[in-house]
Amino acid sequence: MSEAAARKRGRGGGGAARRAERTSTAVDVAKFIERNIPNFEVLNDEALEIIEHNAETVLEEIGVNFVNNPGALALWKEAGADVQGERVRIPRGLARQLCATAPSQFTQHARNPERNVVIGGKNLVLAPVYGPPFVRDIDGGRRYATIEDFRTFVKLGQQSKWLHHSGGTVCEPTDVAVNKRHLDMLMAHMTLSDKPFMGSVTEPSRAKDSVEMCEILFGKQFVSDNTVMTSLVNINSPLTFDDVMMGALEVYAASNQACIISPFIVGGAMAPVSVAGTLTQVLAEVLAGVAYSQLIRKGAPVIFGAFVTSIDMNSGAPTFGTPEASHITYGAGQLARRLNLPYRSAGSFCGSKLPDAQAAYETANSLNMGLLAGVNFMLHACGWLEGGLVASFEKFVMDADQLGALHGLAKGIAYDDNAQAMDAIREVGPGGHYLGCAHTQANFKTAFWRSEVLDYKPFETWSEEGARDTVALARARMDKMLASYQEPAMDPAIREALNAYVAEKKASMPDAFS
Repeated sequence: MSEAAARKRGRGGGGAARRAERTSTAVDVAKFIERNIPNFEVLNDEALEIIEHNAETVLEEIGVNFVNNPGALALWKEAGADVQGERVRIPRGLARQLCATAPSQFTQHARNPERNVVIGGKNLVLAPVYGPPFVRDIDGGRRYATIEDFRTFVKLGQQSKWLHHSGGTVCEPTDVAVNKRHLDMLMAHMTLSDKPFMGSVTEPSRAKDSVEMCEILFGKQFVSDNTVMTSLVNINSPLTFDDVMMGALEVYAASNQACIISPFIVGGAMAPVSVAGTLTQVLAEVLAGVAYSQLIRKGAPVIFGAFVTSIDMNSGAPTFGTPEASHITYGAGQLARRLNLPYRSAGSFCGSKLPDAQAAYETANSLNMGLLAGVNFMLHACGWLEGGLVASFEKFVMDADQLGALHGLAKGIAYDDNAQAMDAIREVGPGGHYLGCAHTQANFKTAFWRSEVLDYKPFETWSEEGARDTVALARARMDKMLASYQEPAMDPAIREALNAYVAEKKASMPDAFS
């Protein structure tokens, strides 16, 4: 690394971020959603108190396992838990007491300050699909993902108006060694987008690499003082905290970086088939996970996560967009708010193999339940297909477009003088029409949300233009977005330092594909 690059690495992130903001290509990006509509609540006070009581009973009498992690067991014992082997039984009230030091909301900083997001409160931050090993498009069909596919998704995310976050493992680039691909993925997020992003959690050392790369991008002191990553820590439901995920959590919590503490629930397999039983287990797991983050560092930012699907009892496959999943998502939101924690759930979930009517139905149900449940961070908001095994390029564009409808719904209903439209009603009077009136002319550009993918043309025009279905229209939109993409500017010294870090890390170890 050059001397100049080394100096850049140690500087604060504010100046570099402001320079990037001034020189970056203008992309029309909506601010994170600030809800002006009420949350939908399905549980009354009695039900909430029963679930909270039962979750405390689970922690006290059944306990949770912290496997292959003697350090965690020692911390829990010191905090007052009953530790027998790898089983940790937490006295009633202790976990909730520890959770009280976690912030109710926090800002995740982007390298472009205009892309900063506030996670918590009445806000909703939308992030793309996470984790699929396969990709699909109308040209190549279903295939293993590559690093070039990953970079294409990051570019689409940068160009997507309604998407606030670049995400993390948007797809799993299987052509890069497992022990090195996190470096290439982080480089893509850092250089091809100026939106916030997620760090690696597949091994504690990779979480450490993520922090160190952020120290190059933002400056070491800036990272110490601010949250610049939000990363996904899944719990091995039921009631098991493995050393890999907890190791990543330990790195991030100690560095003041945010983690989503998220049970991974397929109802009937990893949790009871009943809604109340599943919510009890979800709450117990989140309480234990958040509490542990606070044992690592008081005040570490965390998010109450709930990834919940039901199961098809004939095939064993997960199902999405179901009423039971909605009930759990709504109920978990109420539990998260009672803990005063930000909430992660929902997404563009579907089990369909193609971006078809099944995908659209299930996705619409899942997205809308997330908005109404009071979700603050929605991972998988666009691109999800085949139960999360596939990231679809066309569905990414279709879903990202539909996220605009969530923005519109979340605005609520205005009732100022302009919204009351009394002048328009007087002007038009009985039997007239509003197309040419002054109020319509003044408001038509912003009155209605409009899709940039869906087709509203007359049949004859649609037919003359090739009778394209939604997938074909999404592909055309995708091609247009990629053709207009320009990489956001970055300080050359910072890029040089990032490239040097990645090259040094890769050279230090042989490739490993397992």
